[in-house]
Amino acid sequence: MPKLPFSPKLFLILPAALLLLVGAWSSFYTVEAEEVGVVLRFGRYQSTQEPGLRFKIPFGVDRVAKVPVRRQMKQEFGFGTEGATNRYQFKRAPEQASEKEMVTGDLNAALVEWVVQYRISDPREYLFNVRNPDETLRDVSESVMREAVGDRTVDEVLTIGRQEIEAETLAKMQELTNKYAMGLRIDQVQLKNVNPPRPVQGSFNEVNQAQQEREQSINKASGEYNRAVPKARGEAERKISDAEGYAIQRINEAEGDAAKFNALYTEYSKAPEITRRRLYLETMTKVVPALGRKIILDEEADQLLPLLNLNPESSK
Repeated sequence: MPKLPFSPKLFLILPAALLLLVGAWSSFYTVEAEEVGVVLRFGRYQSTQEPGLRFKIPFGVDRVAKVPVRRQMKQEFGFGTEGATNRYQFKRAPEQASEKEMVTGDLNAALVEWVVQYRISDPREYLFNVRNPDETLRDVSESVMREAVGDRTVDEVLTIGRQEIEAETLAKMQELTNKYAMGLRIDQVQLKNVNPPRPVQGSFNEVNQAQQEREQSINKASGEYNRAVPKARGEAERKISDAEGYAIQRINEAEGDAAKFNALYTEYSKAPEITRRRLYLETMTKVVPALGRKIILDEEADQLLPLLNLNPESSK
């Protein structure tokens, strides 16, 4: 067999080239748009890198933990949505049943399902302050929700107290995450299905239906009241206005009559006989036309025929 050329330097050049190639290949990394890269040098925090193509020291000197700080994550309690990318989003079915079973302040049972939406606000705190922040957040959320439900009656939990429970739970969860320095920001706490236990769910539904019918009756009565009372008030104001107008009219007429009488009395005081005759004549001009056709004879007339108009049509 022919002898191949052999050089001892080849054993040094090939590993060195391979090592250089691997080092160059592992010196670059990419941070996606919704992430930041936390650089650890020998396991200790070094820096936080924004999205883009970045460089690091290879061969395990620098390691990069990518944290999705711009992604909104959620955790579901009492139920689970399949296909979730966050492995802490929900627990297994047996654990879900125990999560949603709660006792209210009046010692009634309720099945409470809720959702917590949150973001990573500080990647350094998220990675180093708590061993498992997502799992810790689940424990915090369940503890705070049980406390909020335990401070209220079952009617408040099922009906009017939902928004208050959500606001109180969100505030307390944020307070605890800040206290533990978990690097998380709670965006929203939302109650989903809140139901009584299944054996008594039918009775609760009947009670709720009765309450809804009661509210409908109250609203209907309130509507009738709001229609009838303004109408009655308007009618009363109209009658009062009519009465006030009539009173003003009568007062004005009485004052006019009094002024007319005073004026006549003044004239009568000056010339009684003339005023008396003028009043008589004015009165007769009003009275006589109302009597119809009348014949007035002179007391000294001797006969009737010369004055009697026997052909009324010719006189027209």
